[in-house]
Amino acid sequence: MKYTQLGRTGLEVSRLVLGTMNFGPQTDESDSHAIMDAALAAGINYFDTANVYGWGENKGRTEQIIGTWFAQGGGRRDKTVLATKVYGNMAGDGDTWPNHHKLSALNIRRAVDASLKRLQTDYIDIYQFHHVDRSTPVDEIWQAIEVLIQQGKILYAGSSNFPGWKIAQANEAAARRGQVGLVSEQCLYNLAERRAEMEVIPAAQEYGLGVIPWSPLHGGLLGGVLKKEATSGRRASGRSAEALADSTIRGQIQSYEDLLDKHGLAPGEVALAWLLTRPGVTGPIVGPRTAEQLESALRALELELSDEVLSSLDEIFPGPGPSPEAFAW
Repeated sequence: MKYTQLGRTGLEVSRLVLGTMNFGPQTDESDSHAIMDAALAAGINYFDTANVYGWGENKGRTEQIIGTWFAQGGGRRDKTVLATKVYGNMAGDGDTWPNHHKLSALNIRRAVDASLKRLQTDYIDIYQFHHVDRSTPVDEIWQAIEVLIQQGKILYAGSSNFPGWKIAQANEAAARRGQVGLVSEQCLYNLAERRAEMEVIPAAQEYGLGVIPWSPLHGGLLGGVLKKEATSGRRASGRSAEALADSTIRGQIQSYEDLLDKHGLAPGEVALAWLLTRPGVTGPIVGPRTAEQLESALRALELELSDEVLSSLDEIFPGPGPSPEAFAW
């Protein structure tokens, strides 16, 4: 396993991040524990989750599964860099009672204590804002985070789905308070979705945040979806199916799969390996439902993409270009 520092911190993390969103909804507790054991054995030390994972009436279930895994001992918690998130409404479905979501000081206090209980741990390494809160003053958010750090409940704060200007605003406000500020940003970033290159990633680099891409296979589109359709009859569903209905996108995916077939490369592994070449990227989040999917993700760490392949990928999936040149002279 290869490791790097998370942004400007001294924290060493693996270049693959284990995403746990499928634990509970897609993968049962026993299999989830086996995947976490396999990830740790392979050297993955960075695990990502969120308080709302489990979804619906089972919100919090994913954190509970991680908690029962930690409770088995064997150094599991000490070896893990644990990241979770706050923002989503944790009240029951249809319950509109206030102060159970977003980033008010009250909800942050309530949410972190609930996450710690479910996770069966006394601290969270990286506590992440799952979304921008347009109604809570940034100083209120940082005051709440400062208290949690002083209490030893969290060590660092991170963001997810923040635009570049919000990263700048948050860290400038933290600096005025003498606080460390954000140390990581989780953003939608992959070969087929490169808008983060225009503002988000440059802002993260400027302020010393590690970039943690989510959906590295773009909902399965970059995992060989057309070949699977042709060979097994397994058709794409959900957002992938909607995307493939667009002839332009379908053409891009076909060109992508044809290119990699010519070079004898696996599409999903290439999508991950490409992200590992990108400036500012700490490591992509992989969310395996099975042990086999984890093994495939690990192979991407050893994959070195040639200049020819990288150039061809840029031709198929051109990035937006830097800001402001992408939209101005």
